[in-house]
Amino acid sequence: MKRKTLVLPAVVGLLAPVLAACGGTDSGADGKGAIVVGTTDQLVASQENPAPLDPAIGYEAGVWNVLRQTVQTLTTVPNGGGEPVPEAARSCAFTDTANESYRCTLRSGLTFADGTPVTAEDVKHSVQRVIDIDAESGPVGLLANIDMIETKGEDQVIFHLKTPDATFPYKLATPAAGIVPKAQYPAKAARKGFQVDGSGPYTMKPEVEDGRVVRIAFEKNPSYKGELKVLNDKVEMDLFPDTGAMGKALDEKKIHLMTRAMSPEQAHEMLVSPKEGVDLTELPGLAISYLGFNTKDPVVTKPVRQAMAQIIDRGQIAGKVYGTTAEPLYSLIPSSIAGHTNAFFNKYGEPSTAKAAKILDKAGVETPVKFTLHYTSDHYGPATAEEFKAIQQQLNASGLFKVSVRGEEWSTYRPEQKRGDYAAYGMGWFPDFPDPDNYTAPFLDANNFLNSPYRSREAEKVLIPQSRRAADRAAAADAYEKLQDIVADDVPVLPIWQGKQYVASRDGIAGVERSVSATSELQLWELNRPNA
Repeated sequence: MKRKTLVLPAVVGLLAPVLAACGGTDSGADGKGAIVVGTTDQLVASQENPAPLDPAIGYEAGVWNVLRQTVQTLTTVPNGGGEPVPEAARSCAFTDTANESYRCTLRSGLTFADGTPVTAEDVKHSVQRVIDIDAESGPVGLLANIDMIETKGEDQVIFHLKTPDATFPYKLATPAAGIVPKAQYPAKAARKGFQVDGSGPYTMKPEVEDGRVVRIAFEKNPSYKGELKVLNDKVEMDLFPDTGAMGKALDEKKIHLMTRAMSPEQAHEMLVSPKEGVDLTELPGLAISYLGFNTKDPVVTKPVRQAMAQIIDRGQIAGKVYGTTAEPLYSLIPSSIAGHTNAFFNKYGEPSTAKAAKILDKAGVETPVKFTLHYTSDHYGPATAEEFKAIQQQLNASGLFKVSVRGEEWSTYRPEQKRGDYAAYGMGWFPDFPDPDNYTAPFLDANNFLNSPYRSREAEKVLIPQSRRAADRAAAADAYEKLQDIVADDVPVLPIWQGKQYVASRDGIAGVERSVSATSELQLWELNRPNA
């Protein structure tokens, strides 16, 4: 399964100073005009990816933060979680007991923002083109289980699946299944540029400098019909090069909200010394951080990976580097998701150099084990470098490893990681939907997100299909427990921490606690000025 990753492809042209572009005549945190939201998400066009905001191509949190506002999906996950409910559809349901046929009926009178009717053929076209384009870093993995898409009349679409999948309604709720106008999005090719057209709660107008989006103006779509309640008329998203520039803009009242991604230092400072006129809101978070491995590399063999799992002190890393914004993680599935077990702690217990030495000695591994641990220097925030220095220090202090660390810009990092150039590397994960399937299948199923050579026949052929057959997700707990045990034993990936989310906002803005979902996606329609 391919997976949403905050992709930053090679930039066309020179980088423009983003901060200088922020705060136009209709913006600013002065109580008038648009509500202004700051983010460090980067939206960049390149020769490799000239269509970063096409739903068939873009598979990263920054892209989905735009698509969520502008395109509709047949279903949506309610704010606060729960099972998906109809959104562009007026009804959706499995039509068989095997969970292999899923039918949706569109809302009556549904139109795109330009007034063109939304039909079942548009839905079929939108989903089928994701499968047909099959973008290398795109979201096709979420829809790969679709065998055939059938339409009946103008308003009914039926998805026939290859195998049973009770999580399919969640997948239809992702922007991967976003509905776009057939006339404007080619069936076999990407739509180039940054413009997005759909039937979602907003229309959008991007401001672009040197192939990079610096601002997006969202306006309420008067034609929108759906489940969401839009509580404002205009929102502006300003994109900053780093957290420092974003924080400065908040202090100078150029933005109302500071969202993705605040640094741990900023959150800690606001917790300890609150700023006048600024509120800090803590939100549930489902993002995780982990180490990945090229399991075919002769250096990072299974015993070496197990020894690393035995040495690394997650609590120290979370506390020292991230403070209150992270907590240690002992499974791919975070503790707030049903089915979680502390599989790594159950197997390895407290960090122990002596136990790690026994693992390596029994396998005949010569020490110290030497390799480079890679991380992306510009993708997950400024604390990443400190995190990997801490991991390096822990491993090297054991005397069993001699690890060096190296940071690369994401535009270089992600292609090299997917090619298998790195023996060991760091990654983050923002779930597509809040279900344990989305923390296991993308790493263990065929065509996995990391392009990892690791394979577990039991996971891929038995446990993942078994877990997806359970309409009652609690009934899949045994399968997920076994999947987590497999990961803890083979260590194809090594979970480090799970994060919390913080949003800083200026006084006078309501809806902040609902403006970011647990899966880290912006919900701009929730923001409003109650006293305006």
